[in-house]
Amino acid sequence: MQCFVSETDFHITEPTVVSIGKFDGRHAGHQTLLRKMLEWKAKRGYKTAVFTFDMSPTARLEGHPRQVITTDAERRAGMEALGIDYLVEYPFTEQVSQMPPEVFVQEILVGKMNAKAVVAGTDCGFGYRRSGDAGLLRKLAGKLGYEVEIIDKVRDGDRDISSSYIKEELERGHMEKVNELLGQPYSFCGTVVHGNHIGGPRLGHPTANLIPPEEKCLPPFGVYVSRVLLDGRAVGGVTNIGRKPTVEGHWPVGVETNLLDWEGDLYGRDIQVQLLNFERPERKFDGLEELKRQLERDEEYARSYLDNHKSLC
Repeated sequence: MQCFVSETDFHITEPTVVSIGKFDGRHAGHQTLLRKMLEWKAKRGYKTAVFTFDMSPTARLEGHPRQVITTDAERRAGMEALGIDYLVEYPFTEQVSQMPPEVFVQEILVGKMNAKAVVAGTDCGFGYRRSGDAGLLRKLAGKLGYEVEIIDKVRDGDRDISSSYIKEELERGHMEKVNELLGQPYSFCGTVVHGNHIGGPRLGHPTANLIPPEEKCLPPFGVYVSRVLLDGRAVGGVTNIGRKPTVEGHWPVGVETNLLDWEGDLYGRDIQVQLLNFERPERKFDGLEELKRQLERDEEYARSYLDNHKSLC
């Protein structure tokens, strides 16, 4: 996959089928759009190209850090795994924010991305104040020489599946619902770093520590049943997200996982931690002995959950 990150001076020479959007979470709705693009590729031979911005337009304009389900690096990896040919992460500048939607379609989608087909959702918005919509894409198609396919929103009961809906469920710790909406487990990816070295020597529960990216949405602080992807295999785990309130000192928010039935040195290695079920909130214990007893109960809970959900691990 070829990525154009924060570039405006690029040109794709091959004919493409393009989709536009944030693709935060790559949820069931996004997956429908991407599958349609792959169908166009199989039918017409067009290369697949995704257009998104290099950061949330709202965050850029309002000056606050964005909170995302999927980081840019995770989105790139996911798009590449799906077989997308081109990913454009366009810089959202003041000039771009003022761009009329007709100009956006003509100069960027058709001019720079060589779109011969555009696949979009019924709620798509682009150009100045998102004034461009599915109707405008259809209106410009004949004039600018591309075909268009508009896809209905994917629904969960009476609600549209969206990044906002997923974030609501994530904030409540409803991991089963989050994973259902995403079509895959909510995860943290990263390189294992050194922690305080208490888990193994003093608590009997050695852990793998990740520091989540600042922009990554976090579920409630607490303990989760998890699955860790490591060297092509899945290992059950117990994951704590939070600041280790029982341990003296000030600790950054971390994702700390005890891998079940696995031994070895993970420092410096890349892993993916997938959250499956919320067990309990994070709390401060009276001491390490009380914490150790609770960790044993957490492990027992995790093993029971994984035994009853064998397809997950």
